[in-house]
Amino acid sequence: MGLKEAIALINGEGGSPAARYDVVIVCTSDDFQAAYWTRRLASGLCSPSDSSESPFPMVLAVSEDWGAGGAGNGLGTLYAFKKANDLAKEKFGVDLTAKLSSSSISAALFHTAGKGTRLAPLPASENNNKPAVRLPATIDVGGEMVPITVLEAVIKQTGVYAPSRMGRLSVFWGDQVFIPSAPTTYSPSHHVDIMCTLGKMVGEAEWKEKGLEKYGVIAVGSDGNAAQVEKVDHGTAIKMLKSLADVEKVGPSLGSFSVSSAMLAALTTEFSSEIESKAGKLDTDPHLWMPMTLSNEDYVDLMSQKGVEEAVSIAHYARMQKFKESFVATNKTMGVFGAVDVGRDACWWDYGQLKLYSRNNLKILEKSQDAELLREFLGIVSPLMNSDCGETNVDGVSHIFSSAIKRGGVTSSVISSVKCTSVEAQGAILVNVSAKKIKAAPGSIAYNIIDSSEEGITLGEGDVLVGIFDNEGNVTNVRSNIAIDGGKMWKELVLGNQVSFEALHTANKNSDVTAIEDRRNQMHREA
Repeated sequence: MGLKEAIALINGEGGSPAARYDVVIVCTSDDFQAAYWTRRLASGLCSPSDSSESPFPMVLAVSEDWGAGGAGNGLGTLYAFKKANDLAKEKFGVDLTAKLSSSSISAALFHTAGKGTRLAPLPASENNNKPAVRLPATIDVGGEMVPITVLEAVIKQTGVYAPSRMGRLSVFWGDQVFIPSAPTTYSPSHHVDIMCTLGKMVGEAEWKEKGLEKYGVIAVGSDGNAAQVEKVDHGTAIKMLKSLADVEKVGPSLGSFSVSSAMLAALTTEFSSEIESKAGKLDTDPHLWMPMTLSNEDYVDLMSQKGVEEAVSIAHYARMQKFKESFVATNKTMGVFGAVDVGRDACWWDYGQLKLYSRNNLKILEKSQDAELLREFLGIVSPLMNSDCGETNVDGVSHIFSSAIKRGGVTSSVISSVKCTSVEAQGAILVNVSAKKIKAAPGSIAYNIIDSSEEGITLGEGDVLVGIFDNEGNVTNVRSNIAIDGGKMWKELVLGNQVSFEALHTANKNSDVTAIEDRRNQMHREA
């Protein structure tokens, strides 16, 4: 399948509706974020396409109210699905477990937790609602064209797998968008299948050249069964994968996966005590998939490299092997662990770091094939969309969305939801900005800013300026720079800011993000 064909399926071109999951579950950090995504998605990307009384598409946003340190993405997935199922019964009278068991629906769960340190200060501007960070392209939400969020882009893209996953729960992470080059239509042959980029099995030199020792790697045998190893050299991988039939393909894992309804139910039962007590922390790769696909010796060795005591690994391995044996005895129609290849020519757009946010949003302006695919995916059909630029001199490269600018000059810039009398921007990204004047140098970003001063906003090369609104309507502007790694400078004061990124994250906890966004939007309209 070609990349353009994949995008056509994602966008619903050629007379076919866009592929979407029947049920979208969003796992958030708190109840305020859960309420936000329920409203946003139900009135936008996941809104019904007709007036039928069907409860689908259904949006179920739930918070991970676990102990300190979180549940890990393994227990977190099981707990989030349980909460979503309870919510579906309460709100819609629908039993998701039964619907999946009868292959009546497809469902996807999106993990959004994490501080987003390397994307700082943009998540702070969304009051820790990291998946709500905006991209410049726009989407219809409740009849209004507004900047699409990173999570909405991910939900839109991953829906292409929904038709092949009836009766399965798909699990994705919320900050990386990819367009597969391999076919997305397939018949699942394993109770667990994990997404990866597969190529032929390679020798030691090529293994090192491809950097496979730096990733979680999926290997597929000639019988179609797969196994996972994590950050090991070629020799160690060969040793660990000896349980597979002849290894034919290997490649880095994306981490995203899907499970059959039978596997989901069995795992939920196995870890019911942890789920009920909200205790423990287990991730899918080291605690579920690897102990089910590696030997005891290899698993213990691998976990020892992570600092896990041998006795702990031996006990957990025994538990998962017992689980696997019991499961296989009553579920023999499919294999246990397999792979879904996204294709070696897949396109990737990562928005998890500030420099990548800048790079991939400015990519919209390029003439490359990658840029053309990105524009098609985002539904960009013209450099000027839903905007009035008055007497502004806009070059033939810049893209402007849902904005009103009276005069100025714009070159090589991406502008979205900006209301301004005069803009002078070169190589800049402006999103959700209201001001009388804006001067933005190459590489600069202005995000969620309302400025009523006569002198307006001035940004130097690579400067980043974001506005942070609180529950009381107060606004704090925070500065950074594209050259600053928020992860490394998380606890530091940078560029004259009064507080660190860490302190902003702490202050933003349990913010009513829906109320804050409503207030912020009203302030933009009144500016």
